[in-house]
Amino acid sequence: MATGKKTDLGEITIQHGPYPELTWVAVFVGWGIGGLIAVSIAYAALILGFSIEGSELAAILGWGVLRGVMRRSSIVENNINQTIASAVNGASSGIMFTVPALFILARTEGLETVDDFDLNLILLIIFASITGCVLGLAFVIPLRKQMIDFDRLAFPGGIAVATILKSPGAGLKKAMFLMSGAIISGMIHLVVLITMGEDHDWQAGAQFALPSMLNIVFYISIMTIGVGYLSGKGGFWFGAGGFICYFVLSPVLQYVGSDSVQEIVTNPNAMRLQLYRPTGIGMLIGAAVGGIVAAFPLIRSAIHSMHAASKEVSTDLASQNDEMPIRLLYGAIVAGTVALIAIAFMSSEEMTLWRAALMAVLGTLWVWVAGVIVSECVGRTNWSPLSGMTLIAVTIVVMIAKAGMSDPAAVISSMIVGVAICLAVSQASDMMLDLKSGYLVGAVPRRQQMAQYIGCWLGPCIVVFLMLLLNEQYEIGSDKLPAPQATALASVVDGIMSDDVPSYRYAAGAGLGLLLAFSGLGGIGVLVGLGFYMPFNIVMTYTVGNILRIASDRWLGKKFSHDVGIPIAAGLIVGEALVGVGYALVMVF
Repeated sequence: MATGKKTDLGEITIQHGPYPELTWVAVFVGWGIGGLIAVSIAYAALILGFSIEGSELAAILGWGVLRGVMRRSSIVENNINQTIASAVNGASSGIMFTVPALFILARTEGLETVDDFDLNLILLIIFASITGCVLGLAFVIPLRKQMIDFDRLAFPGGIAVATILKSPGAGLKKAMFLMSGAIISGMIHLVVLITMGEDHDWQAGAQFALPSMLNIVFYISIMTIGVGYLSGKGGFWFGAGGFICYFVLSPVLQYVGSDSVQEIVTNPNAMRLQLYRPTGIGMLIGAAVGGIVAAFPLIRSAIHSMHAASKEVSTDLASQNDEMPIRLLYGAIVAGTVALIAIAFMSSEEMTLWRAALMAVLGTLWVWVAGVIVSECVGRTNWSPLSGMTLIAVTIVVMIAKAGMSDPAAVISSMIVGVAICLAVSQASDMMLDLKSGYLVGAVPRRQQMAQYIGCWLGPCIVVFLMLLLNEQYEIGSDKLPAPQATALASVVDGIMSDDVPSYRYAAGAGLGLLLAFSGLGGIGVLVGLGFYMPFNIVMTYTVGNILRIASDRWLGKKFSHDVGIPIAAGLIVGEALVGVGYALVMVF
């Protein structure tokens, strides 16, 4: 770790030697910021159904701590900080998209015991998550040169992070805006909790005597407005999905729907549960499958990258020192595969060694393929088909586990292997994005790769216990915490276990999702499907954030949005999430 000496000449400070990079300060600050971000984004992911990349948020907070508090000014040190922090945050989506499905499946007859989280199951999930992180990084790190140096993939998120890292002054100001937003949203949410309890709905439609079928209800959550602001135009289709349901389909179905539909069309909750929710889940499934098919050119490019990287043999000693030793990475792959076999074998007394080996080996192969595909997608489009890759992986392993095992045992073992796969893919794409930002600011790749490993183990330890806490207080799968991605996964698993062909509503939704996946607009199918599935009160509030972002871009300029609006919006997420988690802690203990 380089520190360098400083010599003061009046008001001028001269730095001798290399800038601090992989330092203990960067490590501990990265762990702290990563934990903060992981809690915030995991909480938001259970409500909204999608996650937010933590690298930019970590870079902003890093400047606030490193430069604003500790008076350190090394760009590459903050790059290590945000690499570690985003590695910690990788567990927020990886776990919240998968494991909560156990709570939802436990409400199904015959699967009541799958959510019995004893110490053994908790430890297996944590170890599986960490094993997945090791595998995902070991597979993707050797592709750095091909994807970043040779193919020159854009990685828009990495460029945004590098821009923050290169402007310490602007980064410090953004950190102040972020903390201000966090304080404001935390105070507002605390007032809402005290005055309204856990029912945060404003029945605007009833207050203004508007038709009940329009479902005009706002979820009083400033965090949701912040997420909508961050999404901007890109999140338009999420809101559009909800408005299509209640402003278009409900009025039409009142006149042309079947008798059973016409009886409930003026009851928004009944319409959502019986019609829009299953259709939305079907759209999520169809969009996930269609996204894989639509990404075939990227898959072909990714295979080319793997082939080119395997042929490249560098004789330059300095270049070799830039990367983690390839033998160490190969060893990590072998050790990770063996560990995953052991974890799968210990997941149930009914598990046989050959079945555990088959599940783990197929899961490892899928990590290799999916990690590269997702990295390629993020590099070219900034869109991650993470949930779709996980859905396919869990479908494969649950079909293997189902043969010869009881349903509860098959579900638990499949979900443990599935969370490892999801974490692996999440870490792989995050690593490549961070390596892009490091490439732009002159960081040493090997140090970033080491930093990712230093950070990735902490996230699962935090997020698993956060999930248990939130379920204890709010019940995952309820309107408070809908967990859309986990619900879609639970629906697929339930259908496989019961040998039940999805109903026509699921099939119709899957067809729509497939069509939207081929539209060429990235993840539009997933967003519209979430809009169908989600309680409309959350969609309404989210749309307010979309409108604010569009208005600020137009009237105040995009520079204002990026320099002021986005940091404040990120703070709105952090503040409310921390107060929500703190409230749950108080109520439980």
